[in-house]
Amino acid sequence: MNKNKPLSGRIAVVTGATRQIGIGAAICRALAEAGADIFFTYWTAYDRRTHGEIDDEPLRLQEEIAQMGVRCAAWEGDLSAPGAAAQLLAEVNRSLGQPAILVNNAAYSTITTRDSLTEEELDAHYFINVRACMMLSVLFAREYRGQRGGRIINITSGQNLGPMPGELAYVATKGAIAALTPTLAAEVADKGITVNCINPGPTDTGWMTAELKERLLPKFPFGRIGLPTDAARLVRFLASDEAEWITGQVIHSEGGFLRI
Repeated sequence: MNKNKPLSGRIAVVTGATRQIGIGAAICRALAEAGADIFFTYWTAYDRRTHGEIDDEPLRLQEEIAQMGVRCAAWEGDLSAPGAAAQLLAEVNRSLGQPAILVNNAAYSTITTRDSLTEEELDAHYFINVRACMMLSVLFAREYRGQRGGRIINITSGQNLGPMPGELAYVATKGAIAALTPTLAAEVADKGITVNCINPGPTDTGWMTAELKERLLPKFPFGRIGLPTDAARLVRFLASDEAEWITGQVIHSEGGFLRI
């Protein structure tokens, strides 16, 4: 094993990497730096609706990753569509080979309150945050042929640590993934796959207003707000052989964020 590139020879799938300043893009970079070939997904229709114009950000990310000396492929697709998980993994195998690392980063989030929640909006959250994550995970595990080194890493939001007003559908569906993690870990351990979940806490990916940052900053003992690279470094560690004895865990990596 190349100590400078500990993930060389492994293929990583990262969902939800449309935006250059997002957690997904940071994860792609961190895994590529460790030598992994990268296959990422993006869905510009959703990001345009929630963040504005995306331009050619996915193409620029793909070019950036390729310049790091690893293979990189990307797929634009709606993970909420029936059969999307199987279609995605088939495309990974066709373009790069069998993946060893799956990072379920894609998420759906809109404001849902007591007064605004609808069945349709709850379903939209469920299809991405729960169904896509679960189906990708189980199909990945079924197809995995490695003896060890398989990794499933989920991203969640610490919704069990305190209330998140205005996000009823989001916390319900993301909470399901945190609950799934230890049971899925037990299901796939015999195939040499670990399963863990990361809560990165409040992370500055471009959605925070200046007012919100000012309100949040005193709650971080280290004097800064979380960055996408913070989550990415932990993903890279969990993907490595150094973390092979860690599984079934929900890790709250949020810089000591104070909820009082």
